[in-house]
Amino acid sequence: MSATYLLHLADNALILGQRNAEWCGHGPVLEEDIAMANIGLDCIGQARMLYQHAAGLIGGETTEDTLAYFRSASEFRNYTLLELPHQTAFAPSANVPRDYSITITRNFLYSTLMNLVWPALQASKDDQLAAIAAKSSKEVRYHLRHSTDWMLRLGDGTALSHNKMQAALDYLMPYTQEFFTTAAFENEALRSGIGISVANLKDEWQSRVATVVTEATLQMSPATGHLTRGKEGLHSEHLSYLLAEMQSLAREHPGAVW
Repeated sequence: MSATYLLHLADNALILGQRNAEWCGHGPVLEEDIAMANIGLDCIGQARMLYQHAAGLIGGETTEDTLAYFRSASEFRNYTLLELPHQTAFAPSANVPRDYSITITRNFLYSTLMNLVWPALQASKDDQLAAIAAKSSKEVRYHLRHSTDWMLRLGDGTALSHNKMQAALDYLMPYTQEFFTTAAFENEALRSGIGISVANLKDEWQSRVATVVTEATLQMSPATGHLTRGKEGLHSEHLSYLLAEMQSLAREHPGAVW
């Protein structure tokens, strides 16, 4: 069960890293193109460390590559929020494949959470997980600073940027409910002293999010409606498309050495 907890953390990092990497060559300015690529690389680096640790616990022929490239969508344990495409919330269109308001708002909501989760996991009884958490804590502080800066710039910017950020927040907030529900593998990790109770972080997360949202002259959106269950393997249709693109080369040439 502890391996499943590690996979949950790893899958979150991998899927968000993959989504952010989709901005490579498409950033609104060169500096942001580089920044988003670096954030994506940080996430994928976190995923690698967690997959390596999980592979050691699972044993056999399991490796970080088999965990990333040879599991189906139903075997992934990431939050549904992280697999959503970058399309605009209020006018999804094939002609607008990436909307920065969606990307920034998602990164802000998730990095605010992980700025609470990673520091707490440094007290894990799993020494290797605690070490990964210590390294990841430093990285996610930058991720939060970057997304917060853009929340403020765009939210308190032009009428158009303000409206797009509000629409993105309204669209994404319901997906954050999943952060604070508890899956069986999380309960097991908590009982063993390996994991933490994310539900106990909800009030602090809401307070930190609300502070930035208010400063950005936006309205806090309610986190209500359909409750997603991505971390239990029940995903949106978007994950299978993302995995098909990400996994195709490894599946076409299994065991290939570059």
